[in-house]
Amino acid sequence: MTVHSKYIYPFGGSAPKPTVDPSKQIVGGKGLGLQVMSKIGVDVPPGFTLTTTLCPIYAKENDLPAEVWKGVRDNVRRIEVDMEKEFGSMSMPGMMDTVLNIGLNDVTVDGLAKATGNERFAWDSYRRLLDMYGEVVLGIPHEDFEKRFDKVKEAAGAANDVDLGVEELKTLCNEYKQVYVEQGKEFPMDPYKQLYACVKAVFGSWMTPRAVKYREINNIKNLIGTATNIQTMVFGNMGDDSGTGVAFSRNPSTGENVMYGEYLINAQGEDVVAGIRTPQPISQMKEVLPAAYAKFLENVEKLEVYFKDMQDVEFTVEKGKLWMLQCRNGKRTGVAAIKIAIDLVNEGKCTQSEALLKVEPRHVEQLLHPTFSADALKSDAYTKGIVAKGLPGSPGAAVGKLVFTPKQAEEEKANGASVILVRETTSPEDVGGMWAAAGILTARGGMTSHAAVVARGWGKPCVCGCSDIVVSEENQTVLVKDTNEVFKAGDVISINGATGEVIRNVIPVETPGLKGGLETLLGWADQEEGVMKVLANADSGPDATQAAENGAMGIGLCRTEHMFFNPERLPIVRRWIFHTECLDDLDHIKHFQRSDFKDLFVAMNGKHVTIRLLDPPLHEFLPRPEQVHEKVAEELGFGKDVPRMLARIESMHEENPMLGLRGCRLGIVKPEFTQMQVEAIMSAAADFMEECPDTAKVHPRIMIPLIGSIKEYKNQALLIKQEAERIKAERKLDIPYEIGTMIEVPRAALVSDKIASLVDDEDGKPLCSFFSYGTNDLTQMTMGISRDDSNGFIPKYLEMGIFEDDPFQTIDEEGVGYMVNHSANLGKRINPNISLSVCGEHGGDPKSIEFFDSLGLNYVSCSPYRVPVARLAAGQIRVKRRMEAAERRAAHPHGVADKARDLGLAVVHKIEEMIHQ
Repeated sequence: MTVHSKYIYPFGGSAPKPTVDPSKQIVGGKGLGLQVMSKIGVDVPPGFTLTTTLCPIYAKENDLPAEVWKGVRDNVRRIEVDMEKEFGSMSMPGMMDTVLNIGLNDVTVDGLAKATGNERFAWDSYRRLLDMYGEVVLGIPHEDFEKRFDKVKEAAGAANDVDLGVEELKTLCNEYKQVYVEQGKEFPMDPYKQLYACVKAVFGSWMTPRAVKYREINNIKNLIGTATNIQTMVFGNMGDDSGTGVAFSRNPSTGENVMYGEYLINAQGEDVVAGIRTPQPISQMKEVLPAAYAKFLENVEKLEVYFKDMQDVEFTVEKGKLWMLQCRNGKRTGVAAIKIAIDLVNEGKCTQSEALLKVEPRHVEQLLHPTFSADALKSDAYTKGIVAKGLPGSPGAAVGKLVFTPKQAEEEKANGASVILVRETTSPEDVGGMWAAAGILTARGGMTSHAAVVARGWGKPCVCGCSDIVVSEENQTVLVKDTNEVFKAGDVISINGATGEVIRNVIPVETPGLKGGLETLLGWADQEEGVMKVLANADSGPDATQAAENGAMGIGLCRTEHMFFNPERLPIVRRWIFHTECLDDLDHIKHFQRSDFKDLFVAMNGKHVTIRLLDPPLHEFLPRPEQVHEKVAEELGFGKDVPRMLARIESMHEENPMLGLRGCRLGIVKPEFTQMQVEAIMSAAADFMEECPDTAKVHPRIMIPLIGSIKEYKNQALLIKQEAERIKAERKLDIPYEIGTMIEVPRAALVSDKIASLVDDEDGKPLCSFFSYGTNDLTQMTMGISRDDSNGFIPKYLEMGIFEDDPFQTIDEEGVGYMVNHSANLGKRINPNISLSVCGEHGGDPKSIEFFDSLGLNYVSCSPYRVPVARLAAGQIRVKRRMEAAERRAAHPHGVADKARDLGLAVVHKIEEMIHQ
């Protein structure tokens, strides 16, 4: 008997093998893995999945439809037939990773003992159910059970749970029941009441604070809810021929193609991940359970071939029989992600395009995260500063203040501090603090513990299972056992997640560059057909060099004002602002800008260099009134007349400077400044061409900022063209250049066709060859939100769901994105060859890049350090679009022809109808 409905997907045993994989959105990650394993012939304990579509129903009704509860009973009966066991009598289903051993009670525990001939196993299973049911379903603090557990172990002189005998386990069960009494709770003896309550607990957990926080941290959105898996229990705690484990098909820290994981003999699954007992390396399993281990390797290889990816699996061996409980694509560090992707291609398990999708943008970010340098690792501060050593849970370097609670970590991070979160062991409730921490240190737990797995997924350094230390959250101390050295909250330490070492000293860190496998992978991304180019925002020679090293295809934005803030230059700029009639100061500014522009041309050598003319309000360069004294006044041309200088500053005050005298308005009011900057740009290009006549290539693009009308643009464009042509004539060089604009004012977006159609009245040539969307200001002006003052409400908006994303990090597609799309279409209608790009912060955001790609923009420009992330994202988008198109064609192979035929028939029918009438 197989019961299948829109809400229930059976698997294993007599359940039909799926011909098409169900949607992960419907059955969840675990449910999908169980369906696939059943499909490809991997043994899974039979069970069924309640779909995610039930989650919103439960949230609304606080219950599930009657048909679902009937389906649950029908599927339990199917499992009973498959396993020849009765629920609530001997064996029982359990919810993976949620509540195990459901169905045990004061009566069935004896039945289980007699049926298996193992009384200890039965009572051990019962105590686990009492603990997990109390915590997960009824909300009883786990510590309440842990205290009773420690009390019984101490009385029995037992170091671990496996050392407890039958009588001690019976005592422990009675102690656990007393916890229920003290909490005013009741443990149900009816197996179905247990099952129903657990199902409700799982669906109810979707909106718990820890679940919400986890989705927020990982930017998980638009999910229906959680699925619930109900599955036959198989027991790893039935003796020395049983066990349980967690493993990865490849090393999730390094990517090495070696089975990586841990197992425990005579244990259940939570024992491994919770760090309750010290597990053994998975490789040793072949010595004690050779047949099961051989089958395990075979199963894992099948799964890796099917999914074309590294697998994270959980398994149980019951009386020598191997059962696979879960499979999924494993979380990995950035280093591992790159290696695994390239190895899978070299092994013929996936294509280069498919490999790109194995690496997440955050993985690339991780590869550029700080590490300890080779010199630092050899220093006395490091080698003599090692105070403890644990397991290398997640690689990387972290330096920070010790904190002992997640709340402390979040508070310190909010205050700008770097922290190391130290815990006895972490749990899902700690995720907020773990995210806030620079690194994580735990006294207990193995390489597959919660701390290690979460840290690896986030690319955070983690040292776990550090038995050299004693952690006291109550006293806020870490005691080093061997030396009795004590570290307190606020003390700064360093941790090395690659070696597991804890260092008492502050060790310098460095950021690695683009190299090796990452360079190969990003090369594949750049080769994808139709991929959008990635340029960089760079304002100096070193920035441009860094951008080029990271693979930037040019400079999409040089903010010329950033060249003014050098301490030696700022007084010159300030004098010119105060005394614009002083041409000597303007010449000084032209001189250092010319030098800086040349550095950009040299670094990019032939690639586009887009230079924005001065954009910000002039007040940004002036000293604040409290900084003015006689020496400053004298330096800036006011003698020692401080009052006169203060009066001048006051006269330049603007109530809303971001909408005041800035951008093209400054160039129109003070045309000499536009002329000076254009002369510096073109002269710098000429200097480079003359110095290296055989090799130098230049392509400056001069960008006019903040235009809102066609007359503003034409005024500045003609001035730029006049000055550029003058320099070309004087230097007798054919310097290619372009003129364009930054679209950042909504009005400019609305009249983009008029801007694109502007021509020079004298020669009839177009005046605008590119639009670059300044999405920072375009977002401010379109949404009416100040980027500098939005922190007071945007976090609350995100929490309440008013905003799905921070609009200054991810483009607001509906509003600001509409402006960009509208402007781009207007521009292309006039000039199909016009260059379209984005140079705001959104240019480095993968989600925004996907949107810009859909608009057909030519490139994005972002920080030099985000260029690798943007390159990967751009390549991945093309792969996804090609795959989606292939899926559509496969689903509707005659779609286009059928539509044409249908349209033709419709026309014929309409004509026939008209004739008939």
